Amino acid sequence: MTTTAPEAQRTAQQLAQDGVLSAVYTTALARLEAEAIHIIREVVAEFDRPAMLFSGGKDSVVMLHLASKAFWPGRVPFPVVHIDTGHNFPEVIDFRDRTVEQMGLRLVVGSVQDLIDTGELQERADGTRNPLQTVPLLRTIAENRFDAVFGGARRDEDRARAKERIISLRDEFGQWDPRSQRPELWNLYNGRHKPGQHVRAFPISNWTELDVWRYIAYESIELPPLYYAHEREVFHRDGMIRAVGLFSHPAPGSRRRPGW
Repeated sequence: MTTTAPEAQRTAQQLAQDGVLSAVYTTALARLEAEAIHIIREVVAEFDRPAMLFSGGKDSVVMLHLASKAFWPGRVPFPVVHIDTGHNFPEVIDFRDRTVEQMGLRLVVGSVQDLIDTGELQERADGTRNPLQTVPLLRTIAENRFDAVFGGARRDEDRARAKERIISLRDEFGQWDPRSQRPELWNLYNGRHKPGQHVRAFPISNWTELDVWRYIAYESIELPPLYYAHEREVFHRDGMIRAVGLFSHPAPGSRRRPGW
């Protein structure tokens, strides 16, 4: 059975009304939400030119939702930044643009493709562009003089991110040095930095994957339709099922088949 995005949202709302999620929300999720809103407000109060990374993925959508609650009924007082690989799903780009328009935000886009076209970056042999995002990200930060950038990284994702502070200092080259990180006792965050440096701020660092999905369900947060089950053409490669798209094609002569 295929579930569409509106149907999934109605299901989440019904669960909330039935009290299935309310007990979870009023305890753990409520504390996580309060912590994230506190972090967002602290960063905006302490820094001159903050910005928020927003790709249209679920973590960045949750983070932007938290920012909207932090400053309600006013608007989110900083721009959103998307480092575009050029290999995004059209549904995600449409969702990004629609969200920015609805919320009245300023969107700053850094392009991987532009740097490939100028020869400053080279395509990888495996075709993936995610590792190429670092250079356009740092350039976008420098050109716009952002001194704090919100990111949706969480400590449960991998060991490297588990070492990050909530407020993580980056040097003049955008690098992270564990010896330069500050203790964060009693929810006090030290954002001091020298000219040329900036910080990354992670409001949902203490959330887990399950926390994110429970919060999306309870708050009925809209996501790109790509997150929900629907039929699409797929193919097998390297033991994985991949969706056929603008930048993902099966080898000549290989079989395609419908999938979920």
